[in-house]
Amino acid sequence: MNTSSSPSGAEHAAGSPVRVGALVPLTRPGWAGAGRHLLAGLDLAVREVNDTGGIGGRPLELVARDTAADPERAAAAVDELAGLGVAAVAGEYHSVVARAAAARADALGVPFLCSSAVLDALTAEPTEWVARLAPAQSRGWRIYADFLLGAGRRRIAVATQPSVYWASGTRILRDHLASHGGTVVELDTNALSPEALCDALVEHDVTALLLLVGHPEPAVPIVRAVRGDGRLAEILIGAPAGQPEFAEWAAALGEDGAGISFLRYLPERLGPLGERVGRELRERLGEAPSFVAFEGWDTVAVLAAILRSHGTDRAVIADSWPRVAIEGTRGPIRFSRAPGIGVRQWVWPPVQVVDRDPADPDRFRILHTG
Repeated sequence: MNTSSSPSGAEHAAGSPVRVGALVPLTRPGWAGAGRHLLAGLDLAVREVNDTGGIGGRPLELVARDTAADPERAAAAVDELAGLGVAAVAGEYHSVVARAAAARADALGVPFLCSSAVLDALTAEPTEWVARLAPAQSRGWRIYADFLLGAGRRRIAVATQPSVYWASGTRILRDHLASHGGTVVELDTNALSPEALCDALVEHDVTALLLLVGHPEPAVPIVRAVRGDGRLAEILIGAPAGQPEFAEWAAALGEDGAGISFLRYLPERLGPLGERVGRELRERLGEAPSFVAFEGWDTVAVLAAILRSHGTDRAVIADSWPRVAIEGTRGPIRFSRAPGIGVRQWVWPPVQVVDRDPADPDRFRILHTG
């Protein structure tokens, strides 16, 4: 799917458009719900930039490409967008896909502002071409591990699928929990049916099950099996990657999908800017905006600030990451070097552990902050 947004303010902005490429998962096997929210945030911010004069009188144009959670497709999209003359590339939700896009952007000398992917090793080597808004996985998942420890859950099972992202998450959890007397057992969902997985949970006497798997398969049948097994009535279910954030989770699981804790990157209270943008996003999406939609808006806000102050030269844009200082929807945004992170990083966005309230699955409860 190829989409190009011609913003509402373009009619009063003279000159050729300033193009920004956007990578978003809009079709399966990508997480299309997350992609829709990310694109809504990106597009809303582009329209607001143009309603306030564009980039030095030129309209900002968003050129979106569907990655469908495919790393090769994302890398090819970066090639295409570079050839179209974009000033920068932005977006992406899936970490493994963002890693492929970052590598290609680095090789081509195209600035890439990663909106939502969290894998620590977003690039193999340090680079000046890539910056990121989302917190690194090592930060968010350690905060999640602290939540488990605070809830008295030290015998943890992770239901996994083969993936660099899931393997990285498992390692972070194991290392952090082990330093506090916790244990982690891995259960391969490719080898175990949901019913066999329930038997393994009982056998290992675990107190929490974390879903490090895709949605809807196999996450939905696993949740249904665990919820329906009386032996596991006291087990805590978690999905740190954030599957329960989106409406399709609630639609697929109903009450069974409540009470499952996950990470999201929002403050306890939004400020005036976040509240205003949240209202606009809700109207655009027809539902409550996820943190991913706010990440999209913040992405364009960062790029617009750089383009207005420093122009459209790609090398100058990449050189400008350390000079960014803007108010985003979730707090002041600045980029710096974080230990062990090879890209310019916002240190740090707010992090929450939340779940859907079993008494009202449309309402989110904040369980822990970090």
